Amino acid sequence: MALLEIVGLKKTYPTGETALRGIDLAVDGAEVIAVLGLSGSGKSTLLRCINRLVEPSEGLVVLDGVRVSELDRHGLQRARRHMGMIFQEYNLVDRLTVLENVLSGCLGVASTWRAVTRAFRKDDIERAMELCSRVGILDQIRKRADQLSGGQRQRVGIARALMQQPKILLVDEPTSSLDPKIGAGVMELMCAVADEHHVPMLVSVHDLDVATRYSKRIVGLREGRIVFDAETREVDRSVLHSIYTDQDAA
Repeated sequence: MALLEIVGLKKTYPTGETALRGIDLAVDGAEVIAVLGLSGSGKSTLLRCINRLVEPSEGLVVLDGVRVSELDRHGLQRARRHMGMIFQEYNLVDRLTVLENVLSGCLGVASTWRAVTRAFRKDDIERAMELCSRVGILDQIRKRADQLSGGQRQRVGIARALMQQPKILLVDEPTSSLDPKIGAGVMELMCAVADEHHVPMLVSVHDLDVATRYSKRIVGLREGRIVFDAETREVDRSVLHSIYTDQDAA
């Protein structure tokens, strides 16, 4: 059985908009998978349905043998501990320091008392500082999050996700609001830390060059459907371009 299995996943919003139209996907091994498609193709919805930040309308999501799509609230909280999420909009708490934001990543795996009181253990703090060092923000740990640049904020998000010691990383358009040079650095960092921690990474992107440069596998989405799923080296760029052309013309 694959680490992550998705079967027949569908999502229709109350407005009547259908974002996902029956997604079947399996993820196993420490690979970087690019979910590629234009805005509105269903990329972000897919990632959020996996950890149920968005509730699927239909289908099955199984992570390491646990049927995430069928869990109650408490079971879902436990399952989310194993899914690190890195957001396009960072989702940091501006009034907290870098270190505090990174430490918040372990609240889901802490005891109830420690989570409520934020009484972090010494080893939590040491691990958070090690991760800050790894992502290049150790010299910023006393700064508030709202004092950081976009690239620095994204690095905080990466460190926070890794504090969970996740089984999988779900990454939503991590470079869309960054300039190309900083964005490239963020992508290289995420790929490196995912490899070091032997964690598969599912990353949504709209940029063809980003997908082909950093992923080992590309899943193409168009109008809520998977239109191809192959190793990056096997994907013909003309096929990729035709997907964009077809969708633009539709």
